[in-house]
Amino acid sequence: MAKLILLLVLLLIFLASTSSTCPLDHKKALLQFKSSLTKILNTYSNVPLVSVMDSWNPGSDCCLWDGVICSSSSAKSSAVIALYLNSLVLVESESPMVVPTSVLMPIFGIKTLMLLDISFNQIQGEIPGTELANLTKLVHLEMMGNKFSGSIPQQVFRLKYLQYLDMSDNLLSGNLSHGVGALRNLRTLRLDQNLLKGSIPEEIGNLEKLEELSLRSNGFEGGIMSSILYLKELKVLDLRDNLLSMEIPSTIDMLSNLTTLALGGNRLSGGIPSSIEKLGKLETLHLGRNVLDGEIPLWLFSMKSLKNLVLGGNNLTWNIGNVKTLAPKFTLSQLSLSSCGLKGEIPHWISTQKGLNFLDLSENQLEGTFPQWLAEMDVGTIILSDNKFSGSLPPRLFDSLSLSVLALSRNNFSGELPKNIGDANSIMILMLASNQFSGEIPQSISNIYRLLLLDLSKNRFSGQSFPSFDGAFLAYIDLSSNEFSGEIPTTFSDETRILSLGDNKFSGSFPRNLTKFSQLQHLDLHDNNIKGEIPNFLSQISTLEVLVLRNNSIQGSVPESIFNISSLRILDVSNNNLTGKISDRVGNLEGMIETPNTISSLPGFFTFSIEFNDLIVNWKKSKLGLSSRSLSIYSFLDLSKNQISGKIPVSLGQLKGLKLLNISHNNFSGNIPSSLGDLQSVESLDLSHNRLSGSIPPTLVRLRELSTLDVSNNMLTGKIPVGGQMDTMADPASYANNSGLCGMQIHVLCADQGPPPGAEGGFRREEEQDADDEKWFLWEGAGIGYAVGLLSTVGIVYFFGY
Repeated sequence: MAKLILLLVLLLIFLASTSSTCPLDHKKALLQFKSSLTKILNTYSNVPLVSVMDSWNPGSDCCLWDGVICSSSSAKSSAVIALYLNSLVLVESESPMVVPTSVLMPIFGIKTLMLLDISFNQIQGEIPGTELANLTKLVHLEMMGNKFSGSIPQQVFRLKYLQYLDMSDNLLSGNLSHGVGALRNLRTLRLDQNLLKGSIPEEIGNLEKLEELSLRSNGFEGGIMSSILYLKELKVLDLRDNLLSMEIPSTIDMLSNLTTLALGGNRLSGGIPSSIEKLGKLETLHLGRNVLDGEIPLWLFSMKSLKNLVLGGNNLTWNIGNVKTLAPKFTLSQLSLSSCGLKGEIPHWISTQKGLNFLDLSENQLEGTFPQWLAEMDVGTIILSDNKFSGSLPPRLFDSLSLSVLALSRNNFSGELPKNIGDANSIMILMLASNQFSGEIPQSISNIYRLLLLDLSKNRFSGQSFPSFDGAFLAYIDLSSNEFSGEIPTTFSDETRILSLGDNKFSGSFPRNLTKFSQLQHLDLHDNNIKGEIPNFLSQISTLEVLVLRNNSIQGSVPESIFNISSLRILDVSNNNLTGKISDRVGNLEGMIETPNTISSLPGFFTFSIEFNDLIVNWKKSKLGLSSRSLSIYSFLDLSKNQISGKIPVSLGQLKGLKLLNISHNNFSGNIPSSLGDLQSVESLDLSHNRLSGSIPPTLVRLRELSTLDVSNNMLTGKIPVGGQMDTMADPASYANNSGLCGMQIHVLCADQGPPPGAEGGFRREEEQDADDEKWFLWEGAGIGYAVGLLSTVGIVYFFGY
C-alpha cells in the first residue's frame, strides 16, 4: 500500500509540473500559425479548418490546446515540446489547393520542440531548411503526405537528436548526399513515396543507431549499398518501389536484427540469397515485383518467425514435387505467390495456415474448382485472378464476415452467383470479370453496404431489374459485356464515379435521374440500343470526364449544352444517327484544351488504387490499347459515322489537348479550317468521307505530333502541304477520291512542279493514274473510336501495408 501511495504522489507531482502556463512567445507563434492557415483556407470554398484547432483561443493556456504537448523541469516554467498538426486540411488528393511552406515559419521558431507532425496538409514548396535548423532538439519529424518539392535540405542532417523522420508521399527530388552521416542518433528514417532520384548514398552507413530505414517509393537507382550492412541495430529495411538493380547482397545476414526486409517493386535480379535463412527474427519478407529467378528455396518454409511472405511478380519457379509435400513451420498472415509458375490445384499446405488473412495466387496456371477448405478459412482477401479455375462458387464462401476483397477475374468460373452473396457484408471489392457466370444478380448483394467496387463485366449475366445500391458507398460499377436488357438502370449509389454499362441490350432513352450521380466522372453506354436524343440534362453532371455513347440509335443533334461540361475530355458519339450542325461552342471544352495530369477514378479517401483496362481504340488503322496508367494524357473527340452536316467549326482549333479528332463519314462541307493547325497535340486526324472542298490548309505543317492523317473521299483540290510531319503523310490511300489533289506525297505533279525524280516522259499516263484512283476508291478508312472495358486490377496489397 505504501508503494502505491508513493506512486500516486509522484504522479500528482508530475501532472502539476506539466500544467504550467506555456511561454508567451510559443503561444503567439501557434496563434500566428492558425491565423495564416485560416486565411489560406478561406480563399478556397468548402475547405474548413478541422476541429482540432477549435480550442486554440487567445484567452486559454496553450498547453491545454488540442494537439499541443508541454513539459517543464519545474512548476514555474514550461515549454511546448510536441505538436500534432496532422490532417488539418481535409481535402482530396487531387485538390488544387496549395498551402505554402511560409505557413510553417512561426512553428519553426519554437526551439524546444522535440516532436513535430505536419503530415497530410497539402503544403507545397521546398522545405525551408534554414528555419528548420532552429529545431535542434527535434527527435521526431513527420512531414509525409504533402507536396514538398526540391531536395532534402542539408540542415536536416544536422538534427543530431533525430530518431524518426518521415517525408513520404511528397514531390522531393535530388538525393541524400553529404551530411547524412551526421544523424548518428537517428533511430527511424522514412523518406518513402517521394520522387527522389540517384543512388542511395554510402554515407547512410554512418547512422550506427538506425533502427528503421524506409526509402520506399522513390527513384533510387543502382544496387543496394554495401554500407547499409553496418547498421547493426536495423530492424526495418524498406526500399520498395524504386529502380534498384543488381542482386540482393549475399551478406544480408549481417543485419541480424531485421524483422522486415522489403525490397519489392524494383529491378533486382539473381536468386533469393541463402543468407536470408540466417535472419532468425525476420517476420516480413517482401521481394515481389522484381526480376528474381531460380527456384523458390525450401528453407523459407523452415523460418518459424515469418508472418508475411511476398514473392509474386518475379521469374521464380517451383519444384512441383516439393510443393505437394511441404510442411511449413511458419504461420502466415499474408502470402503472395502471384506469377510464380504454380500449376495444378491450389497447394494443400496453404490450408494449414489458419491465421491467413491475405492470399494472392493470381497469374498462375492453377485449375480445378474453388476449394471448400479455402471457403471455410475466412480469409480477408482472396485474389485468384488470371488462372484456369472452373465450376461454381461455394455458398460457404459468403458466410464469412471477414471477406473484404474477392478477385476472381479471368478464369472459367460458371453458374449463378450464390443467393447468400449478400451475407458477406464486409466485402469492399468484388471482381468477377471475364468468366462464364450467368443468371440474374442476386438481390441480396445490395446488403453489402461497404461495397466500393463491383466488376461483373464480360460474363453472361442477364435480367431487367437490378438490386438497389442507394445506401451503399459503391463508386465503381462495371456491368459491361453481358446480356442485361431493359431501360438504363440507375439504382446505384449517389457516390457513383464510374458507371460502365456498354455492350449489353439496354434500350429506351436516357433516364432523367442520371443527374443524381453528381460525382459521376465516367459514363459508358456503348453498343446498346439506346434511342432518342442526347438530353440537355447531362450537362448538369459537371464532373463528367468521359462520355461514351457510340454504336446506339441516338438521333437529333449534339446539344450545345454538352460543350458546357468543362471537365469533359473524351467524347465518343460515333456510329449513331446524329444530324444537324456542330456548334462553335465545341471550343469551350476546357478538358480538351488542357488535358489534366490525372484521372481520379475513385474518391480520394480510398486507400487502394484502381487500374483500368487498356483503352481500346481503332486508331491509326489498327486496334490499339492505351495503358490506363497513361490514360490521363489522352483527349479524344469522335463524331464519326453519323449524318452531321454544316461546316467544321473553326473553334475546334482551340482544343489543343486533343490526341484524336475523328469526324469522318458525315456530311461536313466547306473548307478545312486553317485553325486545325493549332491542334498541337493531335496524333490522329480523320476528315475522310465528307463533302469538304478547297485545299488542305498549309497550317497542318505545324502538327508536330501527327502520325495519321486521312482526308480521302472528299472534294479537295490543290497542292498537299509539304514540310514537317506532312512529309511523312505519304500514304496515297489517305488522299484518295478527291477532285484534284497533287503533291509529292501521292506522286502527282502539280502545275508549278517539274517531273518527279525517275519519271520518264513527265506526267504519268492518265490510264495509270485512273487505275490508281480506282484502287484508292476501294479503300475503306478504319473508323476511330474506343471501347472502355473498365476491368480493374486493384492494388489491394496497400490495405495490409504493402
